[in-house]
Amino acid sequence: MRREGLRGIRRSRGPKTTIPGPLADRPGDLVERRFTAEAPDLLWVADITYIRTFSGWVYAAFVIDVFSRHVVGWQVSTTMHTALALDALEMGIWTRQRTGRDLARLIHHSDRGVQYRAIRYTERLADAHAVASVGSRGDSYDNAMAEAFNSLFKAELIRNRGPWRGIDDVEIAVAEYIDWFNNRRLHGEIGLIPPIEAETNYYTNHPVLETRERVH
Repeated sequence: MRREGLRGIRRSRGPKTTIPGPLADRPGDLVERRFTAEAPDLLWVADITYIRTFSGWVYAAFVIDVFSRHVVGWQVSTTMHTALALDALEMGIWTRQRTGRDLARLIHHSDRGVQYRAIRYTERLADAHAVASVGSRGDSYDNAMAEAFNSLFKAELIRNRGPWRGIDDVEIAVAEYIDWFNNRRLHGEIGLIPPIEAETNYYTNHPVLETRERVH
């Protein structure tokens, strides 16, 4: 390429979204790259990504149910403070609990970012009777499903419909995208149906949920 005067395109570096939290009291990895679940609300994955806008960086946090690929919670912000991740979690908990879902068997998996290790975040998980799980340091494969969603989100929405002016138009677009993703987008991993349909089918076939032990 050098002899021919050719040069590859380099990806621009974005902001660092994962700043490791403190070592003390860090939970273990209960998932170990096994991103499967037998039912909704047994395993959620969470992550933060970034969007470049004319007015600066905007950050988006998502919480996804592994069984159905349903985005149960999301939030956007101009900062990566704990409130960004916590608001997405609160939406997920509220969305599920308002329909009577039981979160007592839930494992919440994320990277080691300080947002997910903050006291407010871990206390909220404990209040919902969920168990925290984190991957190893600096290995995206340990949170591969959340990373894959971020890549899909950027390909289908951010790069497809940009450039973006600022947080207001990003927030509107993300709300529309999540509604489409959950209710109308067909997902090959769950039989070419939308997440909402996958969950509806599950509860139709399992009207009375049996008590299961939490899978390590």
